[in-house]
Amino acid sequence: MDDAELLRRLLGGDEKAFTELVVRYNPTLIRVALYYVNNQASAEDVAQDTWIAVLRGIDRFEGRSSFKTWLFHILVNRARSTGTREHRSIPIDPTSNESSVAANRFDDGGTWRVPPEPFTDAIDSAVSNEKIVRLVHESIARLPEPQQAVVTLRDVEGLSTMEVAALLELSEANVRVILHRGRARVRNNVEMEMTGGGS
Repeated sequence: MDDAELLRRLLGGDEKAFTELVVRYNPTLIRVALYYVNNQASAEDVAQDTWIAVLRGIDRFEGRSSFKTWLFHILVNRARSTGTREHRSIPIDPTSNESSVAANRFDDGGTWRVPPEPFTDAIDSAVSNEKIVRLVHESIARLPEPQQAVVTLRDVEGLSTMEVAALLELSEANVRVILHRGRARVRNNVEMEMTGGGS
């Protein structure tokens, strides 16, 4: 059931629709809130406050944006306020020289020691596909901020670069750089696990 149908049912008083929306989005709300606040407990409180605000304001939702975008705007506003109260500052350095690919993969001349190979065998197996998906989610959860928030909003939740930039108050160029670095880390971690380098 898509968000629009759940929203229609919620407006009609269907509590199960609200429960489905919470199950669908709460883990992501907590992950994004962690970008602004000091700890898991604060992030969970911000997510809870967001759901309360949704219930109170659902009648005023005009549908000019998607429900998901509206939800994340509410979350970010609350998380930002909470983070400010906690006196947290978040350094974002999109000009960092962090490489996208581990340097030890190249020889002194800059060529691949061992070229990367696609996971053709893994992709043929549903079990391996499940493993890859699990490894990707685990790797995203281990990303530093702001990479975790950017990758989650852009790749998991499907928000546009412009929407992510607006939510996190970053330039679109910074979102692209952070997204590239986050994706590279995820790819590297999954490769290491799939080839036995992570064990």
